[in-house]
Amino acid sequence: MSFENFGLNEALLRAFAQAGYAAATPVQAQAIPAVLTGRDLMVCAPTGTGKTAAFVLPALQRLGAAPAIKSRGPRVLVLTPTRELALQVTSAVTKYSKGQRQLRTGTVLGGVPYFRQRKLLDAPLDILVATPGRLIDFMQQGKVDFSRLEMLILDEADRMLDMGFIKPVETIAAATPATRQTLLFSATLDGGIANLARKLMREPQRIEVAAPKARHEQIEQRLHLVDDGGHKARLLDYFLRDVALEQAIVFTATKHGADRLASKLYEAGFEAAALHGDMNQGKRNRTLASLRNGRVRVLVATDVAARGIDVASITHVINYDLLKVAEDYVHRIGRTGRAGASGIAISFATRDDHRELRQIERYTGQAIARHVIPGFEPQHAHEKTSDPRRAHQPKRRGSPPHWQARRDNGAAKKRCWA
Repeated sequence: MSFENFGLNEALLRAFAQAGYAAATPVQAQAIPAVLTGRDLMVCAPTGTGKTAAFVLPALQRLGAAPAIKSRGPRVLVLTPTRELALQVTSAVTKYSKGQRQLRTGTVLGGVPYFRQRKLLDAPLDILVATPGRLIDFMQQGKVDFSRLEMLILDEADRMLDMGFIKPVETIAAATPATRQTLLFSATLDGGIANLARKLMREPQRIEVAAPKARHEQIEQRLHLVDDGGHKARLLDYFLRDVALEQAIVFTATKHGADRLASKLYEAGFEAAALHGDMNQGKRNRTLASLRNGRVRVLVATDVAARGIDVASITHVINYDLLKVAEDYVHRIGRTGRAGASGIAISFATRDDHRELRQIERYTGQAIARHVIPGFEPQHAHEKTSDPRRAHQPKRRGSPPHWQARRDNGAAKKRCWA
């Protein structure tokens, strides 16, 4: 469907065309007309389907009309679970609002000095993008005026629920006018999300773009069974040297693991950097900028830090550590294969990961295809067995990548660092 069918103003159509978008995605085709009617809306959409534009475009269209109430506070509030997603939404607003009257957009999030954001909130605003925790801080200081708020948007509401932000979200919503329009975007509309919707929304229209089993058809998913950390490290080294890999995100389970792995890869000559929640916002912004401009080829990240990253040149996602929460698998692999492109998602699994693997395959409704690289075959039996001879096969004696080597007591030895 063409964006011209939505009745958007000419400036928005020109900006979207300049951004390279010709036709609306399914979530945009259904959500944009519904938002323009003024009704509350619940949208279930997988990551990478264009949902940001599905709420940013109608919000900008609405801001083309004069406000009913004059004040300095925002007319549109977008709440996101992470700083990266907040910055992504702000970037989309800036991109799509080109050519319109001067819109005042602000971002309030953790990791940035308070005085800068306090100064921002003292000035008139049209759109405020915020993470719940920092916004609550400023509300308690009396720095936020919601008297003219027209639209409240909850982006990735399921993630806010997982991160314990639902109470702050309810507090923020209670401080906004009851006449506001509320939009909720989530990967699921069941359970806690349904309860939140009942509290915050008025007879919302419900849109479900894709069932979980139909997600990510453009992403080739591969599973590699590994014996141990050394086997996993050798496979990672192999994949990162593939010329078909333009940029990759490698997911680890911990912040320490991300730092350690990124450092090892950098020492090995890879253009690698870490991204996790313990980094200050300035460093995170610089790392993401380096990823977007191509100076970083391999980003080693934790789940929270990588939420919301939208870089079209990411061709591979590698789950170095398998996930404990099956739903996060969909969000991880959704960092590749974006905007209609194809991508590859590679997961490593040890014998201890069987339960997590079953949960992921049960959640997605499909088995992840098992792959074996010649020369990197697992030596241990991965199926459950009571035969001790199969359960205790000798470890594989392959050579680790050169960046694992270290000397011990003057003798050259190979040691797996992972």
